[in-house]
Amino acid sequence: MDLKRFTRGPLLWILGIVVLLLLVTTMFNGGGNYTTADTSTVVQQITQGNVKNATVVDKDQRVELTLNKPIEVAGKSTDRIQAPWVEGQGVKLTDALTAANPPKGWTAEVPRENFLVSLLVSFLPIIIIVLIFLFIMNQMQGGGSRVMNFGKSRAKLITKDTPKTTFADVAGADEAIEELQEIKEFLQAPAKFQAIGAKIPKGVLLYGPPGTGKTLLARAVAGEAGVPFYSISGSDFVEMFVGVGASRVRDLFEQAKANAPAIIFIDEIDAVGRHRGAGLGGGHDEREQTLNQLLVEMDGFDVKGGVILIAATNRPDILDPALLRPGRFDRQVVIDRPDLEGRKGILRVHGRGKPFATDVDLDVIARRTPGFTGADLANVINEAALLTARQDQKLITMGTLEESIDRVMAGPERKSRVMSDQEKKIIAYHEGGHALVAHALPNSDPVHKITILSRGRALGYTMTLPMEDKFLATRSEMMDQLAMLLGGRTAEELVFHEPTTGASNDIEKATSIARRMTTEYGMSEKLGARKFGSGNGEVFLGREMGHERDYSEQIASTIDEEVRRLIETAHDQAWEILVQYRDVLDNLVLELMEKETLSREQVLQIFSPVVTKEKRPSYAGYGKRLPSDRPPVITPKERANGNGAALPAGSPATYAQDQATTQRDEA
Repeated sequence: MDLKRFTRGPLLWILGIVVLLLLVTTMFNGGGNYTTADTSTVVQQITQGNVKNATVVDKDQRVELTLNKPIEVAGKSTDRIQAPWVEGQGVKLTDALTAANPPKGWTAEVPRENFLVSLLVSFLPIIIIVLIFLFIMNQMQGGGSRVMNFGKSRAKLITKDTPKTTFADVAGADEAIEELQEIKEFLQAPAKFQAIGAKIPKGVLLYGPPGTGKTLLARAVAGEAGVPFYSISGSDFVEMFVGVGASRVRDLFEQAKANAPAIIFIDEIDAVGRHRGAGLGGGHDEREQTLNQLLVEMDGFDVKGGVILIAATNRPDILDPALLRPGRFDRQVVIDRPDLEGRKGILRVHGRGKPFATDVDLDVIARRTPGFTGADLANVINEAALLTARQDQKLITMGTLEESIDRVMAGPERKSRVMSDQEKKIIAYHEGGHALVAHALPNSDPVHKITILSRGRALGYTMTLPMEDKFLATRSEMMDQLAMLLGGRTAEELVFHEPTTGASNDIEKATSIARRMTTEYGMSEKLGARKFGSGNGEVFLGREMGHERDYSEQIASTIDEEVRRLIETAHDQAWEILVQYRDVLDNLVLELMEKETLSREQVLQIFSPVVTKEKRPSYAGYGKRLPSDRPPVITPKERANGNGAALPAGSPATYAQDQATTQRDEA
């Protein structure tokens, strides 16, 4: 509980007022100006006839006397005294007063309870329960003045005082910037588009992997737009009370329409926009009502222009189809991982104002970080700056950037982990097997770095980097990747004659690749070009339970056989390479045991005796003959002479010869 918020809130004041009222009423219900004396003194004054009048208070079992002559009580003279009496002696007391017959008589009083006190006693438990409930709801709603404002929108209005992010701060997403730039131009100068009858899209959905810059783009739009910009998260709509989310959607769009033209940005819209009716036992009433209201506000019967909705998610596959249709989200912009040029731009953006040494080349860093998102690259630059400050250096060097890449990819170096020489040797042979197989195969990425230093959960790793960005993978490349993954385990079997647990992650990756080759990519000789299973990562439990497998048990057995065949083929290929270059593997291990980390130049020097295998044609080893009606292969000489005569169709071996002839002629 936040003590400061509690002391500043209304709950403490209300409790203080209640206590004060109880004290006041108690004081007024007390004995007034009567001095408390001993019971014997009171009895003595009654028997002596020194009583002017008397009052017997029955409820409090107290007798109050007003005396004819003052007496000394507790060191002071007084003519008004009171004393308690025992419950069983009430009759004797009244008899004594009757016998004394005071001049002004005596009265018996049965005081009634104060109305305010009885009211407080009756309703105080209810008041406390209500106050506790309000306090809990105050905490759940974020405190402040939001205690009962469940249906009010919690969107943040981006003002001019907010630090601005512009399109100049965004790199690697040129297509998305172009789409959003058009929206900015329409809001600032709509006449240009209206003159030719164009309508601006009502909604733009940004989707892509986490860390690719979707929210950053939205902040850039807010900085560039020059119109009211409301930002909210999808989870801010859904609460524990049904109907609250729909009310917040209405309030949000009412605010935006009142300030139109305006932009609404909903981050992580999948929190509220999931497919309706999905899941075990039906859907979620609150979320579905919120989604229904959002659909109506975006494109319902009574809709007004001037409000543009921008939403971001990394799970577009689970969004409701009614939300994705044109008229609501007219544009769906993919924010994917940046390519080489995009990574260069992102590194320059995040490198602004940082002191780099003269040896730093951000273009080289961009080539060494394929697959990194914008958030990963920002983390690389930040880690390098932190390492530089930790080492009390003034400039960020290339070596520091290399170390930061390793930290982002594999975690920090675990210097506290102590391993025996035998385990180091096993790790060295394992990583050496990966590197040697990768170097010997023609379709593998070049080896960039080998280390046996422990990082994160890895005891060592071999880093391979592609020469250029790739968006497609051939069957030969995937087979070489399988062989490279199994190279570590194969080296353990070759040298130590038994495998270890260190290859568990390699086996997991290899099995996943082989299964996708068989069930998704149609690269199986026996099963052909067919997809088996859903393979879409369905997240709804109800759909998973209601989904029927689209292949028989016999096909399932064949899939398992094909996966095993692919893995065993890759294992045999890795074994052949390691046996052939066993002396090179031993030399590599000796260098690793001595230096622990080897760079690309050092690896190439050790691997100089290794002859890289020739690249095979795409159909080699596929196990099928080419169709008889395949397109004819025409050599460059025939093409130059205008001779369109087709070479005869033949077997894969003939096709390989034709391909080799064509490549030689082109060279």
